[in-house]
Amino acid sequence: MSESHAPFITLGRHLKYVREQAQQNLAEVSGAVEIEEQSLERIEAGQERPAEEILLLLINHFGVQDQDAMRLWELAGYGSEIPEQLRPETELPTGQKSVMLLLGLDMRTMYSDGLDITVTPGGLTLSFTQTGADRNMPVARVGMSYEQAEQVLGTLQQALLRGKYLRGPRALPPSVD
Repeated sequence: MSESHAPFITLGRHLKYVREQAQQNLAEVSGAVEIEEQSLERIEAGQERPAEEILLLLINHFGVQDQDAMRLWELAGYGSEIPEQLRPETELPTGQKSVMLLLGLDMRTMYSDGLDITVTPGGLTLSFTQTGADRNMPVARVGMSYEQAEQVLGTLQQALLRGKYLRGPRALPPSVD
């Protein structure tokens, strides 16, 4: 396909590379950002420019940071008005770290019957899945550091032990007359 038929080919290649580095397939990503899989395919092929909202969702979904996020924004042709969430943070005093807090707006319980774990240099990503008609569908994804994963493991072990040994109502032994 020539460059004139795919005007956003560089953007598409970058987005596909980021998706592949995250070890996610088209279905997972399109589901996460709520677009059709075919639309994401056209975006990655450079045939279609993602809407600003979709591009922001993709950037946030993959955790693309600072200069890389701004580069994707510019490749999409949205260069002059850089959204607040893509602007690099101001420098913090030495030793201080920026903290981002994400609040879950949907507090429904998602049940899963499978778990895939991706190991990265920075930690783990737990992908909880449900068995679908022809494959496992992701229902939730949680990333954490190795330290946090060890804490979660300890908490899970305690909860499993409590559940195993403290089942059923506690009652007094029957009286012996």
